[in-house]
Amino acid sequence: MGTNGSTMLEPLRQGLPPLDPAAVSNAATCALPARYEAVREARLFTRRTLDQWDVGERFDDVCLVVSELVTNALRHALPAGAVCSAEQVPLVRLHLMRWTERLVCAVRDPSQDSPVEREAEDFSAESGRGLFLVDSFADGWGWHPLAGTLSGKVVWALFQLPQVQQASAE
Repeated sequence: MGTNGSTMLEPLRQGLPPLDPAAVSNAATCALPARYEAVREARLFTRRTLDQWDVGERFDDVCLVVSELVTNALRHALPAGAVCSAEQVPLVRLHLMRWTERLVCAVRDPSQDSPVEREAEDFSAESGRGLFLVDSFADGWGWHPLAGTLSGKVVWALFQLPQVQQASAE
């Protein structure tokens, strides 16, 4: 039973990736206002953070995925009229977390609705390809609703990082 294109995006409703939060070596977070310029701000924040963490190998993939996740949150997860309104309450938050060999990008938004992949048949379409791109460039992704006093959800993408080669003492 091989996987085919129609089931590729099926396991959307997953918890956080199986990583020990206590073992995270770096973490950074950024609150984003409900404006489309927030996508650019998220990319700049990601660039600065990845430069500090010295994980340039996956830089282009991570920036593309961050752009798509933030765009999706602004476009589909905010209350009607929230984007471009005068009220600049940060409704979307970007989290970057790095373990030794893994990087996770997580975008929190106030909507409880699950992310939905639209048909990706029309590759010339300007929108609707976000989750297809996330699936293509990340090594894994999923989402989960927030619990407790927090409402909304988190959509996350996981990237494998190349192992750092230790210089041998020989």
